[in-house]
Amino acid sequence: MTLIVALDASSSACSAALLRRIDGQPDEVLARFAQTPREHTRRLMPMVDEVLAEAGVTANALDAVAYGRGPGSFTGLRIAAGVAQGLAYGLGRPLIGVSTLQALALSGYRSHRYRYMVTALDARMGEVYAAAWRIDDGLPVALVDEAVVPPERLLLPREHEDHDWVGLGSGWALWDQMPAELQANLNLTVVDIDPAAEDMARLAVEVFDAGGGQRPHDAQPVYLRDQVAWKKTERKRAQ
Repeated sequence: MTLIVALDASSSACSAALLRRIDGQPDEVLARFAQTPREHTRRLMPMVDEVLAEAGVTANALDAVAYGRGPGSFTGLRIAAGVAQGLAYGLGRPLIGVSTLQALALSGYRSHRYRYMVTALDARMGEVYAAAWRIDDGLPVALVDEAVVPPERLLLPREHEDHDWVGLGSGWALWDQMPAELQANLNLTVVDIDPAAEDMARLAVEVFDAGGGQRPHDAQPVYLRDQVAWKKTERKRAQ
């Protein structure tokens, strides 16, 4: 049996989840999620305690701790990383950082079976955090590396343009600033969706089962201030 707890504070929402995996059985996930702006520090650990209590296990039974590593709110990322580090360090367990953008993509697949998605979060300062994903074997695989870009430069991967694309996340509130070519290739956008610990737990258990994870003191939030990947896509389009 594998037990992993995940927590997230990367947006205005705060969430925690416990995943229990037993060979030959569907994963069991217990979760808490609430919109709690500016209350992450106060709400995060009680949510973790609640899912552990509901499952009837103690923190000592955990195999790993996961958290939303970013991108997202700088303050929220630091809160989640700090709480996760403290928990993992105290238990002597590995720590697994999970992409908030990948978690959004998994949510889109689990809820609606979307297979090609661009997840985008509002990065403020006239930019979005974004990445493009394809679902393979039930998990999101990156087609374009995560990056932060102005919305007017957001593009689809050229070799996958003919698929049914969906946009997920708060970054799509900047729709009017995005290229007409991109808008024409999207079937749907869903703005009112936040990263959630439940999806992070599902991604983290795959990493753990593959032997992944970090020592707690090595974990760092990912603030994502690198435009290289999307610049390459833009250059390819120009050619």
